[in-house]
Amino acid sequence: MRAAHEPPPAIARDGWRYHHMGVPTTVPRAGERYLAQFKMFVCGYETSPYGVEWMRFEPDSPLPAPIQSLPHIAFEVDDLDAALAGKEVLVPPGSPSAGVRAAMFVDNGALIELIEFSAPR
Repeated sequence: MRAAHEPPPAIARDGWRYHHMGVPTTVPRAGERYLAQFKMFVCGYETSPYGVEWMRFEPDSPLPAPIQSLPHIAFEVDDLDAALAGKEVLVPPGSPSAGVRAAMFVDNGALIELIEFSAPR
């Protein structure tokens, strides 16, 4: 059992680094960017001091329903495949953009995204 002042094991033990929190919405927002391959709009990450990213989906988005309706937290990892070992993977590793690999898994009903960067940021 961890004490209230201790970080979660994913951070303290595994070295994962907080990246962003994705929040589904149905409200259009200024500055949205359209991601055609996912049929979704995103905005906010670039300007939020806390890494909050708003996600709005087209009705025919190919992404699983939980991603379209539940918030998720995302962590940067050094080795995506190793970090996914033993996890209940919802979206297998893929490359949403150049130099980026990402996947999503479910933990106790919560959505977790893992991101691996291979290109300089």
